[in-house]
Amino acid sequence: MTKILKVGLIGYGFAGKTFHAPFIVNNANMELAKVASSDAAKVHADYPDVQVVATPEDIFADPAIDLVVIPTPNDTHFPLARMALAAGKHVVVDKPFTLTSEEAFTLAKQADDAGLVLSVYHNRRFDSGYLTLKSLFDSKKLGAIKYFEVHFDRYRPQPQKRWREAAALGSGIWYDLGSHLIDQALQFFGKPTAITADLGMIRPGSEAVDYFHAQLHYPDVKVVLHATTVAAAESPVYIVHGMKGSYVKYGLDPQENALKAGQMPVGVNWGHDSRDGELSLSPDGIEVITETHPNKAGHYGRYYAEVAEAIINNGPNPVTAQEGAEVIRIIEAGMESHKTGRTVTL
Repeated sequence: MTKILKVGLIGYGFAGKTFHAPFIVNNANMELAKVASSDAAKVHADYPDVQVVATPEDIFADPAIDLVVIPTPNDTHFPLARMALAAGKHVVVDKPFTLTSEEAFTLAKQADDAGLVLSVYHNRRFDSGYLTLKSLFDSKKLGAIKYFEVHFDRYRPQPQKRWREAAALGSGIWYDLGSHLIDQALQFFGKPTAITADLGMIRPGSEAVDYFHAQLHYPDVKVVLHATTVAAAESPVYIVHGMKGSYVKYGLDPQENALKAGQMPVGVNWGHDSRDGELSLSPDGIEVITETHPNKAGHYGRYYAEVAEAIINNGPNPVTAQEGAEVIRIIEAGMESHKTGRTVTL
């Protein structure tokens, strides 16, 4: 018999509705059993049969709930995850994992001590672009990588009144988008020796970081992470130079826009990015041959499939709490680098 995990979702805001619920309800090993929300009508408009409860504690206290998913404002991640783990639940926490690395490592130890799965939702590991680049790196076609630059640029010139852009610890795109880019760099190149970061509030009226440019220092590769909210012109998402060639990719993974449009993550074409990158190779070290390089299909649902496997069959956790904590440690170091105007050793 197939094990069905009963899932409790905390909150039904943008993240819960867009990035979590669709993948939970389309997972054969999961049932969206309860949602904690003050707006039952909003939940029932999408999932009429799901029980809506008033508070997270109503979910934590339910012995039938196996997995708690926490896509709530960043400053609530730590207390909610701590309570869920204390109630004996497996937990998925949206990124950024916590506000501080101390909180992150505390949760990691709590989960380890309790023998529970605690995972961080770094869904961008399942982007088309990331998976394509990982496959390309594994093939060694580019040779030794010497330069890696990744952008997450958007055009949102007007600040909005919301918690993500408020003047508070954990807000701004260094925590939000920086989490994704740092995690990708750690997956590709491991822990850097240091970071030099420039963080800014460049839009009139901004209260939180809306620009960053950071260099992660490694002995043998230059790694640059960049994001801005005022990019009306398109920038490459990836620029990679190796000893045998280069790879350049324009266009972000299409899954976010599809989810925002209300599409369900099903069908053979889900996660297919039609904007292939360009691969420039020099087999003889002299002549360069450029051609399109086909994308791998992305699918955020694979994250939840691996979470289910980790809980049911003791498979590998797709994103461990330790990995999530290392991301937060680098975020903190980047803030220190910006504040002091110096490179910070990790």
